[in-house]
Amino acid sequence: MKEQDPTAPALSLSAFLRALRERQSPAEFGLAAGPRRRTPGLRREEVAQLSGLSVTWYTWIEQGRDVSVSASALARLARGLRLSPAERGYLFEVAGKRDPERPGHRDDPPEEILACVDAIDGPAYILDRTWRARRWNAKASLLFAGWLDADGEKNLLRYIFLRPEAKTLILDWTSRARRVVAEFRAAVTAYSDDPEIRRLVEELRLGSTDFERCWDTQGVLAREGGERAFNHPTMGLLHYQQVSLSLAGWPDYRLTMLLSAHRLDQSASYSA
Repeated sequence: MKEQDPTAPALSLSAFLRALRERQSPAEFGLAAGPRRRTPGLRREEVAQLSGLSVTWYTWIEQGRDVSVSASALARLARGLRLSPAERGYLFEVAGKRDPERPGHRDDPPEEILACVDAIDGPAYILDRTWRARRWNAKASLLFAGWLDADGEKNLLRYIFLRPEAKTLILDWTSRARRVVAEFRAAVTAYSDDPEIRRLVEELRLGSTDFERCWDTQGVLAREGGERAFNHPTMGLLHYQQVSLSLAGWPDYRLTMLLSAHRLDQSASYSA
């Protein structure tokens, strides 16, 4: 197996920063273009000044030298160069660092994005990074009695572990609850210092011995779809296939759809 070149990340970061610098318009930063500019875009010293970094140190980064680049320095570069969310995400990706600000979660999706659940023919809801439901359709409200049909708190974890209705509604509640906690741990690993996340976890640990036991196992799982079954108090036994997707542009928001197993069987027979 061919070993990865250890300088590859530094060279990728170098090439990206150089391309960013060269396509910036000096006028957009209040800098005169002037006839003495020998290269397009900004000068290295201008990038360093805009970002609050040492000219020498920035030059070393752009030259691809093996220097340690911190997440905070990358954040200053992103702000100094006024990077778009996609550019900022790529900057941290090629540098192999975690973005301390995660620009994708700072703003809520617009109403027209959240309203997509209304067009889905099946229970559907959107969770934010704390797993609080931000939007759901009528079928989801009907299915999740005690969560989406009631006033007040809409956090999925609080519903599963603090509301008795959940243990009746969700078939095989024990294994589903254990998996949900492992998925939540994986999803919020980037926010280990977030006060809201820490308060939620502490509240659940104090309020539910089931949650505390699941949390202390240190399980980590990716969110996956699959079969879901519910024992609804009025509609009886219901089976669905769950599909979960991140919203493009808002990776901390997750759309979950529950598709009727009967409708999926019909679709398969039509396409056969």
